[in-house]
Amino acid sequence: MSDTLLAIDDLDVRYPTSEGEALILTHIDFAVPDKTVVGLVGESGSGKSTLALALMGLLPENARISASRARFAGRDLQGLRPAAVSSLRGEAIAMVFQDPMTALNPLFTVGTQLVDIQRRKRPNESRKALWERGRAMLERVGVPDPAARMHRYPHEFSGGMRQRVVIAMALLVEPRLLIADEPTTALDATIEAQIVEILKDLRNEIEGSVLVISHSFGLIAELCDSVVVLYAGGVVETGPTAQVLTAPRHPYTKALLACEIDPYALFEPGERLATIPGVVPNPARRPAGCSFAARCASRHERCSEPPPFVTLTPGRGAACWLEVPA
Repeated sequence: MSDTLLAIDDLDVRYPTSEGEALILTHIDFAVPDKTVVGLVGESGSGKSTLALALMGLLPENARISASRARFAGRDLQGLRPAAVSSLRGEAIAMVFQDPMTALNPLFTVGTQLVDIQRRKRPNESRKALWERGRAMLERVGVPDPAARMHRYPHEFSGGMRQRVVIAMALLVEPRLLIADEPTTALDATIEAQIVEILKDLRNEIEGSVLVISHSFGLIAELCDSVVVLYAGGVVETGPTAQVLTAPRHPYTKALLACEIDPYALFEPGERLATIPGVVPNPARRPAGCSFAARCASRHERCSEPPPFVTLTPGRGAACWLEVPA
């Protein structure tokens, strides 16, 4: 479709291990429409970051990647082979990583790094012009005294300010797709709220699309038009964010939502928080049927078989036997 920026069909990512082959992502069908914000949500170990790194061509060399189709802006990515994706990285696709300290080079000033990130797309512009664009972007993302901060090193910034710098770096390349991988995870609640506000302000100014990866439905609700729920390396539910939040169809989505903590709620002494029992299955020893069955309160006999992904309405679906007519 012409209005689809990124489309991936039947994506698998495997790693060889001492226990056998570990299937980290399996049969992923995934699309990001043009000029939209899509959320990718799931608990730790669901495969969210692996999917992001696959899109960036940054998986380790021993990763075995296959996809029946992978297209970006009409361009064939040859099953997401790293060589095909690398030409887009830092130009058409940019990423905000979880830990801003590891995303910045401690040996160079922030200004130098903001200039260097622009060189690939603007090779003929002067350093002075690129420096000024970097300074203006720091100001745009809320860094105080940006002219002076351009001469500072990453360790001289707080965690929240480093995250602003990383966001500025991603925006400077004017990507068609911006991937934000857990952009608020390493921050305290106050700074997290500030970063969310920055992303909300920027979402209407970004010309392309944004993929927000998070374990929190709260962040997804703040930023995203639609959401993809990932569990144990597979897509279990998709749909418009408001519909998924108010009427989840997969038991895992319901369980995730039940675990969300209302920051304004009052808890009684000794009151226990909601949790999902059990753990994500070992990717080297995946269950034969539904991957969530062992943790699901609604499991039944058919869960011993892999559930089909059922289209409920256009853009809305779930991979659960409960949605399949008897």
